[in-house]
Amino acid sequence: MLNSVYPFDNSVIKFYEEMKNNEVDSILKSSQHAFESWRKIPVSQRAELLKNAGSVLRNNIKDYSELMTIEMGKPIVQSRAEVEKCAWVCDYYSENAEKFLNDEIIETDASKSFVSYQPLGVILAVMPWNFPLWQVIRFAAPTLTAGNTGVLKHSSNVTGCALALEDVFKKAGFPENVFRTLLISSKHVKRVIENPIIQAVSITGSVPAGKAVASAAGSVLKKCVLELGGSDPYVVFEDADLESAADLCVISRLINGGQSCISAKRFIIVESVFDKFEKLYLEKMSMKKMGDPFNESNDIGPQASIPLRDELHDQVLRSVKAGAKLLLGGEIPDGNNAFYPPTVLTNVIPGMPAFDEELFGPVAALIKAKDADHAIKLANQTIFGLGAAVFTNDVKNGERIAKEELLAGNCFVNQFVKSDPRLPFGGVKESGYGRELSPFGIKEFVNIKTVYVK
Repeated sequence: MLNSVYPFDNSVIKFYEEMKNNEVDSILKSSQHAFESWRKIPVSQRAELLKNAGSVLRNNIKDYSELMTIEMGKPIVQSRAEVEKCAWVCDYYSENAEKFLNDEIIETDASKSFVSYQPLGVILAVMPWNFPLWQVIRFAAPTLTAGNTGVLKHSSNVTGCALALEDVFKKAGFPENVFRTLLISSKHVKRVIENPIIQAVSITGSVPAGKAVASAAGSVLKKCVLELGGSDPYVVFEDADLESAADLCVISRLINGGQSCISAKRFIIVESVFDKFEKLYLEKMSMKKMGDPFNESNDIGPQASIPLRDELHDQVLRSVKAGAKLLLGGEIPDGNNAFYPPTVLTNVIPGMPAFDEELFGPVAALIKAKDADHAIKLANQTIFGLGAAVFTNDVKNGERIAKEELLAGNCFVNQFVKSDPRLPFGGVKESGYGRELSPFGIKEFVNIKTVYVK
């Protein structure tokens, strides 16, 4: 049995019956059958249907945003923004897919030689709860438009969103079984991956989940795209606009209640401006309001579940025990809910959970660096490599550092890290491999085929 729980008061929203193996197998066969005709539809027609999906999302923004807020506690304003971003990525690929997938002529000694991009088949998506619509649409928009069909295994606490996503594509006019949702628990994912119908897998999730999926896929020689955790460092140099930097760092740390793999987590500040930045950051964090996610004046709702909240609190306690100093928050509020307040830790050093682990919630770790070189060294001292940012008024030097020195897939200068359909998104090290979005994203699940004619 799968169940969705409202983290605001821990009440059960709905129970869902888990699909049996024969039901799952039937859906996979139907998806494979749908692929045989879907792949033959011109890209331009597939793109037109994707445009319809964007319209469905916008026309039902109230329902979809409220569903996300109820199932995982996201502030309603942010839920609306997520629906709009999903529509944006649909627009982007509907306008550009045909261009991205055009044959590319390569001059050789042949009469004609070119590269063609052909769909692979049925692709499995294993997706998390933190951005219930965006993570899925980010995968589905390019993957389906490239001519594949997709099946979704979503996180069990957002099963309502998973079923709503299937309905989005139906309402948009996609042929039956081009996109399906599997109502299964995580323990059954390996079996689905091993089914010969599945051609590749995309997962967004934790490092352990990514390793399990990659291991299962590797054992049957199937491609993966992995977008996993992050402990994003934001480096603040002495010549930075500290007021602006503090604003952006707070925004990034609290987006989605801090439950984002690319939110800022470690703030590394050079010693000469550390005290001033710490004061600014503390003031700005203390002004943020936590409460009912349907109250538009609140900045932070509950965490997605009580167990996840308790895991975060344990990381805070262990960091304090190791020598970190608690400046703000760090206490579980009363009540049967999943709230955790904006929290600031200082005196954080390597070896502490707040430095070494991903803090998936509204907890900021302030870290003092001796100078710019030391700051960059600390920034790269992590198993992760998803996002990173640098704040400096020397924009040329900031660009050089972002390009050459920060070890991450997404490096920003004087701005917090965010995904954009026009830019590739993904990480290095234990943050995963492969890229989503942009022209790179639509080419992850295609056969990049050489055709040589003499």
